[in-house]
Amino acid sequence: MKKNPLSLQVDLEDFLPATEAEKEYMVQMRPSTTFFKDGMKRLLRNKVATVSMILIIVITLAAIIIPFFWPYSYDTMLGVRPGKPVDASYNNLAPFEYGKTELKKIEAGEKVFPHVFGTDSAGRDYFIRVVYGTRVSLGVGFFASLIVLVIGITMGSIAGYCGGKIDMFIMRLVDIIYSLPDTLMIILLASVMKVVLGPVIENNAVLNKLGSNMISLFIVFALLYWVSMARQIRGQILSLKEQEYVLAARSTGAKAGWIITKHLIPNCISIIIISTALQIPSAIFTESFLSYLGLGVNAPMPSLGSLASEALNGLSSYPYRMVIPAITISLIVLSLNLFGDGLRDAFDPKLKS
Repeated sequence: MKKNPLSLQVDLEDFLPATEAEKEYMVQMRPSTTFFKDGMKRLLRNKVATVSMILIIVITLAAIIIPFFWPYSYDTMLGVRPGKPVDASYNNLAPFEYGKTELKKIEAGEKVFPHVFGTDSAGRDYFIRVVYGTRVSLGVGFFASLIVLVIGITMGSIAGYCGGKIDMFIMRLVDIIYSLPDTLMIILLASVMKVVLGPVIENNAVLNKLGSNMISLFIVFALLYWVSMARQIRGQILSLKEQEYVLAARSTGAKAGWIITKHLIPNCISIIIISTALQIPSAIFTESFLSYLGLGVNAPMPSLGSLASEALNGLSSYPYRMVIPAITISLIVLSLNLFGDGLRDAFDPKLKS
């Protein structure tokens, strides 16, 4: 029956339960997720960042695993044997060449593992030295970024939350460090720390193994490279501390340290992830050019920068010794930079669209 349009009678059909098709059409709900899962989905959709991440993982695993089964050591001079004269045929071997003793073993039917990148001027296998150099450079990059992360978060959160004179003092300190010439200060600090820390390091077995140059390098990062992280965290906390949940925490008597660790820093996680990822290539590059200048790791431990520096002596005769560490540094730094850009695009809430 047709209903009179002027009738006030209720149409009971309007109160019938909706069908499943109508529900799917009217209600479009997104499945529940977390901030990290959501960011990882966007990161994996970025092909460049994904390839860079895979490349970083492969290089890191190779630098860790290969030395365990490689038959040569980074510091073993193959031509030097106890009680015998030095065999110079092992020095400056080209890739996949062999020394005299190895050639005799091959003629006798024995298997000899090849020198993939040849040997250096001291008769040491160059491939394993590049692998160890990659391990050292990556270790310095990750550990230095951890130091910068801890100091930057601490100083930035204190400055942003406390404000007033504390904020002014920390920010003026940041401005002073920013005004210093980075390269000159790094070289001066590394040189001074090497002299000051020398006696202390000699009496400690663990520090002596790392070497004075490596300890100086970490101190340089702790003194100079935290300012960018601190400034970003401070700016984020300045806006977050005015939110209602912070006011509610204060009203219940929560202390400043609890509010910072439980509320403010977790809400800065995107900035922290992005800044840390972009800090690693900067630390690796700094270590490389310091090692190139002779202020990096102590011999015989190699790094990519020290390998490039040693290759200068035979650049005209053995150019591949310069090319190999240079390509490795470029590949690591480029991959980390592209991965850091991908993290920024994936985890920064302002770039979700």
